[in-house]
Amino acid sequence: MSEARRTQRLGAYAVALDDGRILLTRISSVGYPAGTWTLPGGGVDHGESPHDTVLRELYEEAGLRAISSRLVDVHDVHVVAPGRGDQYEDYHGVHLLYAVEVDTSVQPRVTDVGGTTDLVAWVPVGEIGSVVAPVLPMVEHAVSHLDQFGAGV
Repeated sequence: MSEARRTQRLGAYAVALDDGRILLTRISSVGYPAGTWTLPGGGVDHGESPHDTVLRELYEEAGLRAISSRLVDVHDVHVVAPGRGDQYEDYHGVHLLYAVEVDTSVQPRVTDVGGTTDLVAWVPVGEIGSVVAPVLPMVEHAVSHLDQFGAGV
């Protein structure tokens, strides 16, 4: 076995809630891991503010503009396993989680067609992991700390 490729990625993600539902996006066939549900968000570009990243990604992946946003939590995952292209990877992802308020009367839609997101939906929290699966660990983390992401908290 060859040595694992080391990758570290910083991302900013939106935790948007609405009456027992959370906004999730599904990773497309050009993303990794395809078919997995995650939070709207993505990698922080070089020189980009993480705050700007979460706003940009929220629009690209869900077609929504943030009314307000605030950094609430940091989640990370460290995995040494086959990764993209089945290449053995030592991956460390650092996820900045923002509580984001959006206009829930606006229907979410993917605006960055052909990118790493192919679907966006308001998902009842109780369906995560059963009806809506698989999900990334950051989603499970956010769901287990929902009280931190509520409006006005």
